[in-house]
Amino acid sequence: MPDDAAARDAAEEASAFSHPPVDPDVTATYGDHPDQVIDFYTPREPDPEVPAPLVIVLHGGAWRAPYDRRHITPFADFLARRGFAVANVEYRRGATIPAQGGEGPVAGRWPDTFDDIAAALDALPGLAREHLPKADLRRTVITGHSAGGHLALWAAARHVLPADAPWRTDRPAPLRGVVALAPIADFTVAEKLNVCSGASRQLLGGGARFAERQPYADPTFLLPTGIATTLVQGRTDVIVPEAVAESYAEAAARAGEVVGLTLLEDVGHFPLIDPAADACAVVAEEIAQLAW
Repeated sequence: MPDDAAARDAAEEASAFSHPPVDPDVTATYGDHPDQVIDFYTPREPDPEVPAPLVIVLHGGAWRAPYDRRHITPFADFLARRGFAVANVEYRRGATIPAQGGEGPVAGRWPDTFDDIAAALDALPGLAREHLPKADLRRTVITGHSAGGHLALWAAARHVLPADAPWRTDRPAPLRGVVALAPIADFTVAEKLNVCSGASRQLLGGGARFAERQPYADPTFLLPTGIATTLVQGRTDVIVPEAVAESYAEAAARAGEVVGLTLLEDVGHFPLIDPAADACAVVAEEIAQLAW
């Protein structure tokens, strides 16, 4: 990337990661593995007359083990301070062993990453009723950033998975909508652009496994969903370029579905989850529009 773009991205990342992690009000488990947990944040200033919408947050980090839910806790707290009840989901990510060629941690685990998202979403209504009694589960929105944006789109599309998919549901998820933030939403385009050093190919097992598993994992194969969906994308994003989100929106249109695409000028990858950035307020407003 050009030096100025690289410098801007580094500054945006530094700002987003400068906030100290925010501890949740309570953490609950949805399985036996240490990563199968959900952090719950109660609304900071709840309206006693109106139950708070529930926002499910899925963090990014290229589905790789070094990036866990802690880095997105300031964003979860930001939403809680905006009056939302928040569920910040952890899930199993790629192994910490070096990838082929020594490029670093492998992205994701097949099928564990998808097993966890499905299990977390299935367990969430019961856990939220227990730990977020003021949340209005009828007003649930799912959001995710980068790789988490992919998982948010996937979680909302389980009812259109292939019939033999173990995660398929017989009806749409009870969601008011999806707000996917700079999502890795089209694996074909992501691979052409080498997004996150081939993370989507690694997620699906690489080689011949990529094409074999793509219909079970790539959001562009899982359309239309019938669930209101908005993508929020920075136009100067050099991590997950604008072309990836645009390709998903185009695939949705071909499938007869209108997907919102909010493009933010002079915004890169990380301001979308940075409470200090104006872009983060835009994200909260997009969530509110679907939740209410």
